[in-house]
Amino acid sequence: MLVNERELVREAMSRDVVMVGPGHTLRQVAAVMAKRNVGAAVVADNESSGVGIITERDILRSIAADEDPDVERALDHQTTDVVYATTDWTMGEAALAMMRGGFRHLIVLEGNDVAGMLSVRDVVRTWAKAPA
Repeated sequence: MLVNERELVREAMSRDVVMVGPGHTLRQVAAVMAKRNVGAAVVADNESSGVGIITERDILRSIAADEDPDVERALDHQTTDVVYATTDWTMGEAALAMMRGGFRHLIVLEGNDVAGMLSVRDVVRTWAKAPA
């Protein structure tokens, strides 16, 4: 095995998760994502039990459709049918879920709480450090 597929998600995920509300405009979401240098944010709604995710691709699609980023809201562009990882998943399980789903970010849960975010960048960084 060239990479450590058995390493756990909790060891590679970012615990510093960008959280936005469903009413934030796409410009506001883009600004906070750019400031924090991340490609995804969790959309948390205090009136809803679940969370969604909004990514740079979602914002890009909206702008390409000539929608106004000062009017469009995160609520209308987030993904709500989210695949979640848990802190106990292996990196191999996470990578396979990303590959099968065609996405680059996984919200990581610990119980019912958001514990972190795992990106493809985190997977590559972790595996690049693995001994050959």
